Amino acid sequence: MDRDYSAADRLLIQFDQAFRTLFGQPRTTGRPDPAAGLPEAELTPEERRASARLMRVDHAGEVCAQALYQGQALTARLEGVREAMERAAEEENDHLAWCERRLQALDSHTSLLNPAWYLGSLALGALAGAVGDKWSLGFVAETERQVVLHLDDHLQRLPAADGRSRAVLEQMKIDEERHGQNASRAGGAVLPQPVRRLMRLASKVMTETAYWI
Repeated sequence: MDRDYSAADRLLIQFDQAFRTLFGQPRTTGRPDPAAGLPEAELTPEERRASARLMRVDHAGEVCAQALYQGQALTARLEGVREAMERAAEEENDHLAWCERRLQALDSHTSLLNPAWYLGSLALGALAGAVGDKWSLGFVAETERQVVLHLDDHLQRLPAADGRSRAVLEQMKIDEERHGQNASRAGGAVLPQPVRRLMRLASKVMTETAYWI
């Protein structure tokens, strides 16, 4: 029997999820890591650094995605929309775990600014949810559209020999495309052009900063 959570319960759940996302072990769906079973390539030091920097950006993007979905789930008005956000957030946790595993294999680290990315994205997600469910879903659809473009760029820039990172990004792209399509089908509105431009600008700041820090 499903429990009817109060607003305070939901807030505590979101706090727990935030802590797990930033400092602990987030709950995942348990899907296999796409890189599992693939051989680790012999990369040059320059190639390892290049792969690690790209994967660090992708990990930071997943931190942002978690916060966006969690913020929207907090303020979504329809139960079905809230549940869809929570399911998508769980799949994004898979991406978080896969990216972090690749960073460890590449002897690198996650972005030191992840807490800042998380807080900013949580606020944006909560605002989008508060404006209304059709706009919240539209925000998801546009976010995922931009993420897919970003993943395409990274797939082109990855060292050719790094098949393990490539496998992770390819599966992430499939998932992100599906999340965006689901949001559009559920009634997501097309966002105004100025909002889409602002989202691209915020994404550019995050990606360029996380590449180095």
